[in-house]
Amino acid sequence: MSRLMVSASPHIQDGSSTRRIMLDVIIALVPALIAGTIFFGPRVLLVTGVTIVASVALEVISRYVMKRNIDSIFDLTAVITGMLLGLSLPVTMPLWMAMIGALVAIVIVKQCFGGVGQNFVNPALAGRIVLMFAYPIATNANWVAPFAYTGNDALTSATPLALIADGLPPGNLLDLFLGINAGSMGETSILALLIGGVYLVYRKVISPIIPLTFIGTTIAIIAIAGEDPLVHLLSGSLVFVAIFMATDYATSPLNRNGRIVFGIGCGIITAIIRLYGVLPEGVSFAVLIMNILVPHIESLTLPKVFGSKKKGG
Repeated sequence: MSRLMVSASPHIQDGSSTRRIMLDVIIALVPALIAGTIFFGPRVLLVTGVTIVASVALEVISRYVMKRNIDSIFDLTAVITGMLLGLSLPVTMPLWMAMIGALVAIVIVKQCFGGVGQNFVNPALAGRIVLMFAYPIATNANWVAPFAYTGNDALTSATPLALIADGLPPGNLLDLFLGINAGSMGETSILALLIGGVYLVYRKVISPIIPLTFIGTTIAIIAIAGEDPLVHLLSGSLVFVAIFMATDYATSPLNRNGRIVFGIGCGIITAIIRLYGVLPEGVSFAVLIMNILVPHIESLTLPKVFGSKKKGG
């Protein structure tokens, strides 16, 4: 006679695992990595490789020191953190600075709060923001023009958002869409990012709710303010962060209404910073702020249990 096994829900599973999900994210990031390498040269692979290796090594060391099981490194979350961090940096970023970003992301933001799923902000995003404040010139000033590594073009260039802030034309829309402009290594090619985003939605790794509400709210406010919404859509890290960072499972709402509120909040803050802030880009700060508010968003938007009574009813 077989035993009846009783376990906690969910009882129906689709075979998903953290490792499989992270592998899908890696695959989705490959087009952006390829585009960045084409536009900014082989150093893209070096910087990204360093942040990945540093992230994995720091995860092993920190978990060993904290006397935790190091088998978690095989779930590929550290690889994703390193890859996202690397692709969000300029190609000229000194390698030792990139490793400091990995240290902040893995040790401080992720492991000090308990590991996978326990961090309250996106680790790669936090590492990037710390680098922006600690090394502003390295992260915000040393932008390289596309194909400069071939020696045929100007070595330095301003990003499209910086040009807009200075009242200068940011370039034609096709170049912005393809990624032929200065910027972080993996963020300039909207085409490559959309390919990755469509893949993640197709694989049901992410829901399109947060990226669509995030991007839609941003460009709507930009349009109302009288600026070109298409230029803002195709410039900066809006699409990159909306697809790959704002949708992080651990730091974004789980329910549908919560995701809508989260995306709208990110869009409002991004638009305000872009329109009225000192820095031309506001995406990272917007997501960081909304990450902190996620517990409150969840509590306010959590669906009522069927049959439950309203307070005071």
